[in-house]
Amino acid sequence: MAMSEMFTQLGSVVAGIMFLWAMFQQYFPYQLRSHIQKYSQKLVSFVYPYIQITIQEYSADRWKRGEAYVAIEDYLSSNSSSRAKRLKADIIKDSQSVALSMDDHEEVTDEFQGVKLWWASGKSSPKAQSFSFYPASDEKRYYCLTFHKRYRDLIVGTYLNHVIKEGKAIAVRKRQRKLYTNNPSQNWYESKRSMWSHVPFEHPATFETLAMESKKKEEIVTDLTIFRTRKQYYSKIGKAWKRGYLLHGPPGTGKSSMIAAMANLLNYDIYDVELTSVKDNTELRKLLIETTSKSIIVIEDIDCSLDLTGQRKKKKEEEKEESKDDPLLVKGKENESKESKVTLSGLLNFIDGLWSACGEERLIVFTTNHVEKLDLALIRRGRMDKHIELSYCCFEAFKVLAKNYLDIDSHNLFPSIERLLGETNMTPADVAENLMPKSITDDPETACLEDLIQAIETAKEEARVKAEKEAKEKEEEEERLKKEKEAKEKEEAAGEVKEKEMTEEKVKENGVVLAVKENGVVS
Repeated sequence: MAMSEMFTQLGSVVAGIMFLWAMFQQYFPYQLRSHIQKYSQKLVSFVYPYIQITIQEYSADRWKRGEAYVAIEDYLSSNSSSRAKRLKADIIKDSQSVALSMDDHEEVTDEFQGVKLWWASGKSSPKAQSFSFYPASDEKRYYCLTFHKRYRDLIVGTYLNHVIKEGKAIAVRKRQRKLYTNNPSQNWYESKRSMWSHVPFEHPATFETLAMESKKKEEIVTDLTIFRTRKQYYSKIGKAWKRGYLLHGPPGTGKSSMIAAMANLLNYDIYDVELTSVKDNTELRKLLIETTSKSIIVIEDIDCSLDLTGQRKKKKEEEKEESKDDPLLVKGKENESKESKVTLSGLLNFIDGLWSACGEERLIVFTTNHVEKLDLALIRRGRMDKHIELSYCCFEAFKVLAKNYLDIDSHNLFPSIERLLGETNMTPADVAENLMPKSITDDPETACLEDLIQAIETAKEEARVKAEKEAKEKEEEEERLKKEKEAKEKEEAAGEVKEKEMTEEKVKENGVVLAVKENGVVS
């Protein structure tokens, strides 16, 4: 009976405390409440000997996840699987292993130089209730570190630096490289910070498999290797740690494969920017902020992505004049106004302005099939530091492809192929297509090389016919212009003769009138 009475009294006390707390929260003035909470926390600190440090995932004035939070998350993920009772699991590369991390509102212990610490993960929701299609985007996650106040200097000065360093090292070891693409801006708030979507980057291209001259490959590899080790140098000269590459050449010459080989060499992520889905310059800057270090930012076919020349305004004014009387064209222009408004100035600031320094160890790569169409301000040195021309397949590039596709270093047909490639323009993509075995034979190498020779000869003949046709058309055009010029000259000569005759007649008439006046005869 005494035990039941004790629980009854305890329940009454708890209920009373909860009632008083609710009344305090509901009816006490805010200013009075803040003072009471402040002094109560001071009072508790005299008897509670522990200190708490909170690390937020996102701070109020930043758009990207905090580096400290990410490093702590990686550090705890390597230690929490054996200590935490509630874990989150995620599949990593090739579905061969599972990555475990602490679940929300879970706590684990850690020990550093004999000192015991507690890490807790938390999640807070906004106090104000609001209707939202994407409520998860309002949640804020954080980690809370608790330790005894006598170890304050050790934890703040040494332990936290140790955690950050170890977390970054763990991230590098378990890092799975990714290929990102930007989402349309209207989808950015479907889930938290979803400006980019990604898939695992598993492209197998390397510089060893690229079809190009070995000397040029060595030059590019050396340039990339030097860049990766130049952090202090870039800081010393006062430049952001980034480098621009312009890859230009005909379609099928390996520009995309070159980007993949760069990423595999440096172990970088790739951010493939689709400019047509970026609404304006502000959104372009937001995308740049959300990219990570050790990454390649790629804009492919930049000459086709947007109208980034200085003629944009003039062109739009002309189109406006032409379409003001046509309702269908007017409606089309209204729809077009909703499309991307990224300007050349915005893109220049993206790659070389103040915003380009929001990160480090990044490559910015543009590709184009028509380098002559690009604005010179976009590709000058300092923005696109290195220009790499990827041209038609030479014999040295062919030997790389033959090794890749047929696993041969020499063949009696090689001299014929060398001669034909010296006489004909064929892209590495076309050469590679002809080197792929298309049937099961006893000698696939010879069959593929013979197919390639036939394809090159066909391309050579087509080029000859095309050149003759162009030459004939040019000759006919020159003949037409010559005849037009001669006809114009004859017309001008006839006009001059007629004008001269009319002038002579006027002179004669003026002479007769003058003679009559001198004789005193007035007509």
